Amino acid sequence: MRTVKVKDIVIGEGIPKICVPITGISLEEILEEARSLTSFPADIAEWRIDWYEDVFDQDSFTGTLKGLRDILGDMPLLLTFRTASEGGEKDIDADAYADINIRAAQSGLVDIIDVELFRGEDIVKRIIETAHEAGVKVIVSSHDFSRTPDRDEMISRLCRMQDLGADITKLAVMPRSSSDVLTLLFATEEMASVHADRPLITMSMGGEGVISRLCGEVFGSAVTFGAGAKPSAPGQIGAEDLSEILSILHRAL
Repeated sequence: MRTVKVKDIVIGEGIPKICVPITGISLEEILEEARSLTSFPADIAEWRIDWYEDVFDQDSFTGTLKGLRDILGDMPLLLTFRTASEGGEKDIDADAYADINIRAAQSGLVDIIDVELFRGEDIVKRIIETAHEAGVKVIVSSHDFSRTPDRDEMISRLCRMQDLGADITKLAVMPRSSSDVLTLLFATEEMASVHADRPLITMSMGGEGVISRLCGEVFGSAVTFGAGAKPSAPGQIGAEDLSEILSILHRAL
């Protein structure tokens, strides 16, 4: 499996990389979270732009992005508009979704963008092509907040992401039982060992799925998300605790 290098961070080898979300609503909150993030054991910062109150104002959006880049320095920046249908804060139509991701990729200010698999094949391909032309990596993702699909369906989604040209694939699902968490882990291991030729990220959300955020090095998930100022999804634990647990597990392997 090939790795993905973003600035000085190599995704897909060693301890899973820790991504910490920035979920402020106002410019001031966003920049304050970014400044505090430097005190966390974070490898990647994720700006969840669906939380931002001025995300649809082009000048405000670009200005905030520049401010983030100045604060974060060489830390890789992942930009994500999580749509309401996949657990995000705002609705957005397909053209606006494509436009905001393409503008971000072409800005020279972000390193990775997250594109949802179910935004439509044409939209996903167009964003990926533009991002790659700009030297930006792409995570193609799918989030299911209502259930855990069966193993074949989860593997099928991840393989489809690869076929579309994702640099990294991502799947997050909601468990209804502990056996659902095991199903996600089985799917992760099979994907990593049999089908994947690039890094993948998987997680089972909520308290029941916390274990999936910790054992990626065993099962094949290359990045895990830890809370900074506040969690962006159910089941995230603090980045400091996450880093300590990942290090303990790594030493034991």
